Amino acid sequence: MNDLAMEKKNSAGVIILVALLLAIGYAVLRYHIAGPVPWKDFPMFILNKGLCLAGFILLTLNFTLGPLNNLGVPVSWGWLNARKALGMTGFLLVLIHALMSFMLFSPAVYAQFFVEDGTLTLLGGLAMLFGVLGFVFLWGYNLSFQTFLREDTAFIQFITSRKVLLFALVLGGLHLFFMGFEGWLEPAGWHGGLPPISLVAFSFFAIGYLINLVGRE
Repeated sequence: MNDLAMEKKNSAGVIILVALLLAIGYAVLRYHIAGPVPWKDFPMFILNKGLCLAGFILLTLNFTLGPLNNLGVPVSWGWLNARKALGMTGFLLVLIHALMSFMLFSPAVYAQFFVEDGTLTLLGGLAMLFGVLGFVFLWGYNLSFQTFLREDTAFIQFITSRKVLLFALVLGGLHLFFMGFEGWLEPAGWHGGLPPISLVAFSFFAIGYLINLVGRE
């Protein structure tokens, strides 16, 4: 393959497929096979967790591949060219996750985030707040790819700036933290010894954030 063909290569399809298979497979393994969750809950509860993890992996890759390349780690053209598709797909998966979560979010499913009168606990409120804020910033970042906004240079420069991208990562990380940190502290209760999906996603965030902190120009 010549240099021009290499520069035009795009590995988005393979990356997205692998991320989905690994994330959903991990959710099935942890909650259905190693855990007590019945299979009837796969279409909404478990699939929602898998899509969330896959979306977070893709968004982290979208934000991190460029800075990683800046740090001297060789990143192939296929992966670099995939960043736009990874970001947009990650955003769509997060959108699906948000819609499914709003449908599921109730004392019957997430009892730990509600008090007896049906209102949210402090942790539940913080988790939802940072989730909503993170989604809004991702929505704004996704808009930067829309043709009709390309001429709005002030908006494009703001929403794609280093500070905004890092802030969006922090909001997503805080959402994951408040959603699951209590379970992270009890490894004895991990199904099959497998870490919670929120902890796996948070680990991607932490690594991606550090790479962005030192590698983004």
